[in-house]
Amino acid sequence: MPSVTGTLRCLSHAVRWRRQTVRLCASACILFLAAALSGCALYQTYEKCGFRGCPGDAIITANVVLQLDRCSFMEPNAVNVQTIDHVVYLNGVVRSSLEISTAESIADQVPGVARVVNSMVAFTR
Repeated sequence: MPSVTGTLRCLSHAVRWRRQTVRLCASACILFLAAALSGCALYQTYEKCGFRGCPGDAIITANVVLQLDRCSFMEPNAVNVQTIDHVVYLNGVVRSSLEISTAESIADQVPGVARVVNSMVAFTR
């Protein structure tokens, strides 16, 4: 006949396992919803613009890159520029927060830009 402490220990492990399973399922559901919602946003852009992107996106990207290359204190090709539905996405690692704000300001001033999403980071030694 099992002891009371052994039974309680077994129940404690079962409860702990159940909580971990619930947390894991909740995390999986949140990840699935996040992926589905971001996929919906991309699909809406695809429906609107097609595989080649929205008209004018390539020109906006080229103009932003051109203006960034003209900036003398910024390293060439340090900033990756992508435009989707007239929203400019800036990514990259630069030397200072001044370069981050300058790149954002330059991108914002290019004609046709609806919004700038800045994901750049400054790497200081």
